[in-house]
Amino acid sequence: MAAIPAGNFIMGSDADEGEPGDGEAPARRVHLPAFRIDRTAVSNREFAAFVQATGYVSLAEEVGVSFVFAGLLPDDFPPTRGVVDAPWWREVEGACWSHPEGPGSCVDQRADHPVVHVSWHDAVAYCHWAGKRLATEAEWEYAARGGLAGKRYAWGDELTPDGVHRCNIWQGRFPMRNTQDDGFYGTAPVDAFEANGFGLFNVCGNVWEWCADWFDNHFTRDDLINPRGPMHGNRRVIRGGSFLCHESYCNRYRVAARSSNGPDATTSHMGFRCAANADTP
Repeated sequence: MAAIPAGNFIMGSDADEGEPGDGEAPARRVHLPAFRIDRTAVSNREFAAFVQATGYVSLAEEVGVSFVFAGLLPDDFPPTRGVVDAPWWREVEGACWSHPEGPGSCVDQRADHPVVHVSWHDAVAYCHWAGKRLATEAEWEYAARGGLAGKRYAWGDELTPDGVHRCNIWQGRFPMRNTQDDGFYGTAPVDAFEANGFGLFNVCGNVWEWCADWFDNHFTRDDLINPRGPMHGNRRVIRGGSFLCHESYCNRYRVAARSSNGPDATTSHMGFRCAANADTP
């Protein structure tokens, strides 16, 4: 885990580039005590160790279905229920963390890729087993910024400095054609690309990461010392964007960007990383 020092940072953004309903604004000064956070998202290998040690059954396995990006499925995959406003998503029977594209797929060659098809509850269960917890949204953004102030990405303001890709997102025309200029079509290994200033990998793109907080798109400037988010809600915060993000419809791979999903949701582009208090053994 990376040790993140106590300090102040500007959370959110007043720039007019996010979705209005996401609630990135207003930019606000937040103070956080020291904490620790995983350098990478939890991998398939790590989640498999958890399952082997505990016999844990994930929500997608229990329900029997999960949502898979259609571009990851074979051309002759039979028609299944999709999402009205996002037809690139398909409901796939048997899709889960160990079978990301359904029966017949596996993670044997993706042990170092982030685990996906995990609900918020699955992530919390893993954290408890590991003696950790999910990061608050404020902790997540502070760590993702890597010590840089006011920058769009974890490495600066340019998406591809000197023409070098620094994250796994969609290139080309979404969702029909991905040129894979960054080297990946689906997920990338959890330690792909260069780490940020705090030593964290892939905080922009690759997979969305669950945070502890309930989602709210309205903020005040009160209670900005170690904020914990609202006390209740219907959706949990997710941060970081994913390999499906594209500037034409979802530029949420910026460090100030935020989104949400229901805590029971499972998809092929959502994972998590763990955090812990600074004094946790």
